[in-house]
Amino acid sequence: MSPSDRPACLYVGSTWHKRFAPRPHAFRYRLFQILVDIDRLEAAFSGLKLMRLGRFGVMSFDPRDHGDRQSRSLRPWVTDRLKEAGLRVEAATIRLLCFPRVLGFVFNPLSLFFVHAGDGQLEAVVYEVNNTFGQTHAYVIPAGGGAREQQRAAKRLYVSPFYKVEGEYRFDIAAPAETFDLKIVKAVDGRPDFVATQEARRESLSDQKLAALFWSIPLMTAKVVLAIHWEALRLWIKGAPFGARPPGPKAAASTGQSVRPAAPSRTSTPPTAEAA
Repeated sequence: MSPSDRPACLYVGSTWHKRFAPRPHAFRYRLFQILVDIDRLEAAFSGLKLMRLGRFGVMSFDPRDHGDRQSRSLRPWVTDRLKEAGLRVEAATIRLLCFPRVLGFVFNPLSLFFVHAGDGQLEAVVYEVNNTFGQTHAYVIPAGGGAREQQRAAKRLYVSPFYKVEGEYRFDIAAPAETFDLKIVKAVDGRPDFVATQEARRESLSDQKLAALFWSIPLMTAKVVLAIHWEALRLWIKGAPFGARPPGPKAAASTGQSVRPAAPSRTSTPPTAEAA
């Protein structure tokens, strides 16, 4: 099977974060992620030497890094979250955008499950947020049928010691295609105090590309955690107030809502590696 026939692909780009309060602060770093059909994992990584499924390797993907952290099948977890949210969706295809393991290590601040109907229409997005304290929260939000989705959800998970669990997230997103871009704004009482963006371009999933990424962005997943703590130290030095983590469940989920789309509705086939 050639790389162009795989039900998975890469997205290579960068992310930018800016805090407006309690102290102004911004940073940017390069990254790459994999987009994979969660029902076709064996086919997605078959034949690759540098990306293994569920086993240690230069890079690897283990479904137990997501969902309930136990099952090798992610579909039941996703569909259970959709049902809990009261969403009636076809869920013909579910794709996950996330970091792979690099030399056995991964931390995903945010993983995205894109839920599509049989005609390719985006039905919902599940935002799986993780903090460095071992807690996770799934924000389940229906799609509104726009070319770009405008979504929102109340913040439920303690993520940063410099922000309380208050306010809401506002998401501006479209399903990954030739490119992928995402904007997240956190606002309290209607006033934004944090914004994060991600921009990436689709590339084929191949050993050659994985080798190039391994050396051009070395130890990327470890750097994610180091960057989180380094930027926290810089904020602390700037005098940002430090807040204790409130008690809370290790894993939880909540439902957000779609906001009226800013662009006309359109139906587009969800991306597959055939087009990568």
